[in-house]
Amino acid sequence: MKEPVVIVGAGLSGLRAASLLQSKGISCRVLEARSRIGGRVLSMAAKDRPEPGRFDLGPTWFWPNHEPAIAKLVKDIGLPTIEQHTAGAMLFEQSQTGKVQRHVLPEGAVERSVRLAGGIQSLIDAIASTLPPETVELDTRVNAIQLDEPEGITIYAEQFDEKKKSIRAAAVILALPTRIVAESIAFSPKLPDGLMTSLKDKPTWMAGQAKAVAVYERPFWRDAGLSGQVTSWAGPLQEIHDASPDTGYGALFGFLGLPAKVRHELGEEHTLRLVIDQLTRLFGPSAEKPIALFYKDWSSDLDTAVEEDALPLTSFPDYGLPAGMSSWEKRVVFAGTETAPGHGGHLEGALQAAERAASEVLKVL
Repeated sequence: MKEPVVIVGAGLSGLRAASLLQSKGISCRVLEARSRIGGRVLSMAAKDRPEPGRFDLGPTWFWPNHEPAIAKLVKDIGLPTIEQHTAGAMLFEQSQTGKVQRHVLPEGAVERSVRLAGGIQSLIDAIASTLPPETVELDTRVNAIQLDEPEGITIYAEQFDEKKKSIRAAAVILALPTRIVAESIAFSPKLPDGLMTSLKDKPTWMAGQAKAVAVYERPFWRDAGLSGQVTSWAGPLQEIHDASPDTGYGALFGFLGLPAKVRHELGEEHTLRLVIDQLTRLFGPSAEKPIALFYKDWSSDLDTAVEEDALPLTSFPDYGLPAGMSSWEKRVVFAGTETAPGHGGHLEGALQAAERAASEVLKVL
């Protein structure tokens, strides 16, 4: 086989598919529009305070008792994990002025979950290290794919310096949110209407969300018998959890309950002031001055979200493979967590989709 398999997207699903194919002797090229690998995995450390480690602004944890693909991969690679802290009382607030309620959950009420000690980025980095040098090409945005006769494919891409390139491929794996595929890539011949509808009907997981992480010298809330877990109707964070590393530092992270439009109007600085006000209201004066504060609004990320994703999800999406591949069948394969038959939206779904995509490509080749 002269032409490589081209994988569009260097998130967890795309990198895992590339690693699986490379292990079978299949040459791959991974094209990524961003200037980094990881996709919706984003683990950050403070530039002026790197010692607490990295904190996740995308997916944060997984459930080893129910998610075998990621549990096995993490074990095989040997990545250290941190069991999610749930011991202690959780808080519930209905309003900013009302009394904060304190509840102790029955033993076993919270399903065991774990985080990676180096952030989920450590899994991304470990998978990327299995690939030959130069496999991943950053700042390379795919904007067109052409199906050639009898069995070839040509990918057209543009680099950050506006330099254009075309790449011949034996097959293509699209490891992107399906709505991004539908909106940003032109296909020749055009994709069937049914397939385009199917791509657009899959909401991008996390695309409408924003997440904040506050880092402290220590997890002081545990001294008060608190788990760090909060459910709030008052906001701006509607859900808060302990995100403390195993280094002695403390951290709290939360999902914003404010709609994307409201967040955009407020701006990041104002939104984070509201976040600190809420944490101080809930956990006392010790929460007022974190040593680091992180924020990511995924609805503003053009490589993640389209306009329709700004609408909040009201139920868990019905994910799975897009319908109606038609003439593109077997040469263009979909990966990404939105195409997983189970665990869609989770890290587990991304890995399962990568395994299925790699298997399909191997059958064709």
